[in-house]
Amino acid sequence: MRMDDEPLRVALRVQQQAAELGFDWPDVAAVWAKLDEEWRELAEARHQSPQRCAEEWGDVLFTVVNLARHLGVEPVSALQAANTRFAARFAAVEAAASTFPPVGDPARLAAMEACWQQAKRDLKAG
Repeated sequence: MRMDDEPLRVALRVQQQAAELGFDWPDVAAVWAKLDEEWRELAEARHQSPQRCAEEWGDVLFTVVNLARHLGVEPVSALQAANTRFAARFAAVEAAASTFPPVGDPARLAAMEACWQQAKRDLKAG
């Protein structure tokens, strides 16, 4: 296996290979518990070095891919779809940017969030 391939796909392949040999979580609940553990370790690492944060962040991402696998979700496709949704919603925010309070005004973020939520509703409605 080439480890320089797309990292999410490599993580998925490594996990699938481990599972084929029986090295796998018994159920989704166990993966959720592991994700919770990794998330707490990341929160603790933020008070340590950037290298420690990067290590824990990698563990969180690896566990998220494992959770996706256990839920029957293809993680790369799911992330690509999320990127597409974000870009579509943010395009609406960008288009309305001139109507928001100036940068630095606390009301700006609230206006942007309202626009984001409206774009989300509009895109869901089709």
